[in-house]
Amino acid sequence: MRVKDRKGRREIRHNRSGLKGTAERPRLAVYRSLRHIYAQIVDDTQGKTLANVSSLSPEIRESIGHGGNKKAAVAVGTLLAKRAVALGIKKVCFDRGGFLYHGCVAAIADAARKEGLEF
Repeated sequence: MRVKDRKGRREIRHNRSGLKGTAERPRLAVYRSLRHIYAQIVDDTQGKTLANVSSLSPEIRESIGHGGNKKAAVAVGTLLAKRAVALGIKKVCFDRGGFLYHGCVAAIADAARKEGLEF
């Protein structure tokens, strides 16, 4: 069966990766839509979200304007990395969620690395 829509193809790519976050190395999951960007750090063994940030978060919503651009992605990556380091998380595995690694997805990763996360 061949999936022809864009969302279906992205979900197939996402499921193919098989990334799992552990307590020692949780998963940094990224989702982007046309209007907003979401990122969270997840421990899949316990099924818990350890930290999450989006372009809708009150700390950054006022300063970014439109939530679906690189400026918003940098703000989301920076704030998420700060929250993770405060929780004692240094190493994560990066889950791009089936999206191409460029633009906003790469901006989140670069900002998180700059703030101290390793992946």
